[in-house]
Amino acid sequence: MRTTEIRQLRYFLTVAEELHFGRAAERLHIVQSAVSQQLRRLERELAVTLFERTTRTVRLTEAGRRLLPHAREVLAAESRARAAVADLRAGQDTTLRLGTSDGLGARLETVLAAFTRTAPAGAQIELVTGSTTDRLHRVRSGELDATLLRGDRSEPGLELLPLWQDELRAALPAGHELAVREVIDMAALAPLPLRLASRARNSALHDLVIRSCREAGFEPVLGAEFTTAQDTLAAVGYGRPSWTVFYEPHALQLPVPGVVFRPLRNPAPTMRAYLAVRPDPPRPALRALIEACHAA
Repeated sequence: MRTTEIRQLRYFLTVAEELHFGRAAERLHIVQSAVSQQLRRLERELAVTLFERTTRTVRLTEAGRRLLPHAREVLAAESRARAAVADLRAGQDTTLRLGTSDGLGARLETVLAAFTRTAPAGAQIELVTGSTTDRLHRVRSGELDATLLRGDRSEPGLELLPLWQDELRAALPAGHELAVREVIDMAALAPLPLRLASRARNSALHDLVIRSCREAGFEPVLGAEFTTAQDTLAAVGYGRPSWTVFYEPHALQLPVPGVVFRPLRNPAPTMRAYLAVRPDPPRPALRALIEACHAA
């Protein structure tokens, strides 16, 4: 297949997973118009409509649903082919491909610093972002050596090495009456709408926050969905009163006018981080990464 066709399938798969053109563009690190343009070209070439688009929703058509498994198969084959060629070309390649996600904050910096101190001579890390599902798929296919992720789960064919635990911080308007408190009881947040990523986008965080609210004795009122950190914090700080959550390392790096970050208690929700790897004997660079993650 041509590079353009592969790109179109990758764009299609990303939009199909997100069901939102803006979030898909953010994941792909391109502008939204480029995603729309490539998908229109793909639809013209296939002579079908792949998505039903309205001002509020994006849905797969029947043609889109039928194309989805084939797109995944093609992109997986491309990833395996690239990995095989890369291994052949590099031989004793010392570049380690690590999947990461938003919100790691200083944790990631600590891991990279520890890796630099203990890694084999010449070893370096290439960081790769993407959805949790995408990163886990790339670890299985060999395109990534490992990926950092959060939340307990079962992943057949992969080994999940437990790492650190991060506390959650509530982000709320600096002018709200709760902002003067050093620590906030979860129950005190009950009247405020909660801006949270959907379960489809981040099931581990979504379930943890909802479960913590219920343990505090209330069912949260869900407000507008968490989109990007920048947009959501702007809405919390300057829109109608609401709240959201961030992992502590991320919150410490986000001084935002109009927003305060506060620890939570009763309960104090925490999230476990893991390093997902294949169960094969690790090469020296990967062993150094595992040691660096545990040191963090």
